[in-house]
Amino acid sequence: MDISFERGKNRTDEWFTPKWIIEALNCHFDLDPCTSYNRPFDIAPAVLTKENDGLISDWFGKVWCNPPYTPKLIKPFISKLAKHGNGIALIFNRMDNSLWHNLIFPTADSMLIMKGRVRFIDQCGKEGDSAGCGSVLVAWGKDNSKVIEECGIKGKFLKLN
Repeated sequence: MDISFERGKNRTDEWFTPKWIIEALNCHFDLDPCTSYNRPFDIAPAVLTKENDGLISDWFGKVWCNPPYTPKLIKPFISKLAKHGNGIALIFNRMDNSLWHNLIFPTADSMLIMKGRVRFIDQCGKEGDSAGCGSVLVAWGKDNSKVIEECGIKGKFLKLN
């Protein structure tokens, strides 16, 4: 299963959420557990990087989760967010795989299937090519569902649980 983000050979997990998505959500996040030491801007006042491992550190408050998209990392991060129950994730629209059917569909409150493809940004804030497939905002928690429903990002909002 290829859930990777890039189409080329030089794949990396060092791609970041474009600022326009965070601005559209217009909410306060307490923690970003999947970011890099070198990032173009902060999404939350508390961050976890590879150095302090977001998978073993405690999570708190409202979480923003744009996980690394490699198969060995995306599932553990989404699983941790589902257990935490308070946050929004930005992930690929690969709804045919087990991550969606075994984890997201049974636990998430809602999702926004985004229209078009996101152009993620690099550490300098430079926009890359469009992603290899569409993206979805997934919400855990009723307040977060309201955020993605009312954010104004084009797409289709669906309640799940």
